[in-house]
Amino acid sequence: MTGRISVRTLFFGVYGELAARREGSAELADDSTVADLVEALRGPGGLEWLPERVVVAVNQRYAESGTRLANGDEVALIPPVAGG
Repeated sequence: MTGRISVRTLFFGVYGELAARREGSAELADDSTVADLVEALRGPGGLEWLPERVVVAVNQRYAESGTRLANGDEVALIPPVAGG
């Protein structure tokens, strides 16, 4: 039987506006990756508007989609930023 982990999710910028919240939490299987979290967030009734490629930071460090998550990790979803 697979264990479960809980991660804190942070939604920055427009993602927070679209999600109607700035933070939340997610329960995942203990072998989950960043990609698994994003897919779970997109799930039915979820944040289907998330783009295919999402910039993510785990514990304040940019992370790739294959990065493994651990119980208590803080995962920030960072929207694209336009500059001028």
